[in-house]
Amino acid sequence: MKDKDIIFPKGFFWGAATAAHQVEGGLKNDWTEWEASPKRLAELERSGLIKKYGKDNFMSGRAADQYRLFADDFKLARELGHNATRFSLEWSRLEPEEGRFNEKEFAHYREVIRAARANGLEPFVTLWHWTLPLWVRDQGGWQNGKTIGDFARFTEKVALEFGADVQFWLTLNEPEVYAIESYLQGIRPPQKRSPLAYLRVLRHLVLAHHAAYAVMRQMLPGAQVGLASHQIHFVSAPHDPIGWLIKKLADWWWNGRFIAKSADCLDFIGVNNYFRMPVGIGRGNAPSVPKSDLGWELHPDSLKSVLLGLKHFKKPLYVTESGLADAEDKLRPWFIRETLKGVHQAIASGAEVRGYLHWSLLDNFEWESGFWPRFGLIAIDHKTLKRTPRPSAFLYRDICRANELKNAFGEDGDRDGNASAGGN
Repeated sequence: MKDKDIIFPKGFFWGAATAAHQVEGGLKNDWTEWEASPKRLAELERSGLIKKYGKDNFMSGRAADQYRLFADDFKLARELGHNATRFSLEWSRLEPEEGRFNEKEFAHYREVIRAARANGLEPFVTLWHWTLPLWVRDQGGWQNGKTIGDFARFTEKVALEFGADVQFWLTLNEPEVYAIESYLQGIRPPQKRSPLAYLRVLRHLVLAHHAAYAVMRQMLPGAQVGLASHQIHFVSAPHDPIGWLIKKLADWWWNGRFIAKSADCLDFIGVNNYFRMPVGIGRGNAPSVPKSDLGWELHPDSLKSVLLGLKHFKKPLYVTESGLADAEDKLRPWFIRETLKGVHQAIASGAEVRGYLHWSLLDNFEWESGFWPRFGLIAIDHKTLKRTPRPSAFLYRDICRANELKNAFGEDGDRDGNASAGGN
């Protein structure tokens, strides 16, 4: 297929994604307390990471201050050709104490949603993106079945307040990643390493999605409700029966099981993808493959593969995260072009892909890694908060505006751009 023919479906959504804890700033939740905990700081000290990056790198603090600058960021997104945006609601802001909703914060998010719409951005709103109010943490978080009902009550309040202004909802973000990294690998809070806790949390997250979906369906019958699933492209070497078996098991457990258990409660599937994973005998990292600043191998074809792998669910698909840490913006232009070629090929092969939201709109607080990984289409000077679109943001702008991928290996349009840089 010639590059000039790479045209996306009419009405395709183009944009970028963020998460409250990573960009808003000024939060008090289970993550902020963990960031400053003696155990966490001791781990960082022993690993040499504080010496390398400084303590402030690992404190979310004011992050990108999007809580205050959201209108500027949405204006900039509009100037960069976006017609959609994904962001999350911070549960700890909206319900800081059990059963006590903060109406001031509901008013704030109402302004956020309306600012998105005023800038021509369709909001994709995530109800839960990993952080928990302290009272939920103190009752055991997602290990406690009570949290399912608490989340349903929170969802009901959110639907009541914002339902008239939001069409697309994501109940949970990457429940698979949260469960394994927080309750099996012990990387993230509450840093448990228990197979039983992992399975229990995973089960409760399935039930929480079902409960939230039921609330949304009853209160907002015209809304579209899904979840964001972290999909990995597992690959095995030819003629490796062990690798083939591992791949089949990994696809079943990681890529398919949560969605299969939720299939009757999904109007669409949000697809997050960052890398592929070799499995089987002798399947290590390929030294010749480009890598992100975090060392992740960059295989733009992996998104196409996972989209095709989800085709059998017969659900609309929205890419809700796809991106890379690339502070110098050397690989991002290539990655965006090649990834979108694959998305188009998936559409041509029958995958019902209806939108692409790049991760991320802004440089953000990258969870346990802190501020040094730079995922943003827009660079953030965390001292001044100045926003500066990277060259890749203008390349992506041209794609968004045209709804097509023009001359992917030729001229890609204006690299300098005319979008203003917000912030102060």
